[in-house]
Amino acid sequence: MTRLWRYGLVLSRSRDMAEELVQSTCVRALERSAQYTPGTRIDRWLFSILHSIWISDLRARQVRQGQGFVPGEELIAPDTHTRDEERIHFQQIMQRVNNLPEAQRNTLFLVYVEGFTYQEAADTLSVPIGTIMSRLATARATLAKTVDARPAAKEKRS
Repeated sequence: MTRLWRYGLVLSRSRDMAEELVQSTCVRALERSAQYTPGTRIDRWLFSILHSIWISDLRARQVRQGQGFVPGEELIAPDTHTRDEERIHFQQIMQRVNNLPEAQRNTLFLVYVEGFTYQEAADTLSVPIGTIMSRLATARATLAKTVDARPAAKEKRS
């Protein structure tokens, strides 16, 4: 549940909305449990459900508001209780990541935070694997321009 909530937070940038997304995901998973294929990764299935709910909510909100996406509250970096420099550095990185387009931010999260392979991320987001690779390359290039590069996180390509 923590991983789902974290992904909901990445998508919505709102703690309350993240909790609603997780609850909706659980309800939908229970309602459609017959659609789950035994032997496959349940986390990928749940992430796909959550992503689908998020996209549906975005579309409904756009229709109700008659306009594009309205950004939620700013994501506040957690208090790490470490040196102030590290906390400030973390906040700067999170701000830069949050400034990325949503598609790049979501892809970064799935691959680098959740450890999904490129194919798993592509399946979760319902896009071709080449799109995942392109989004990651563009996001890395954007972040490299603005952040003093630390060692890159290990990614799984297959």
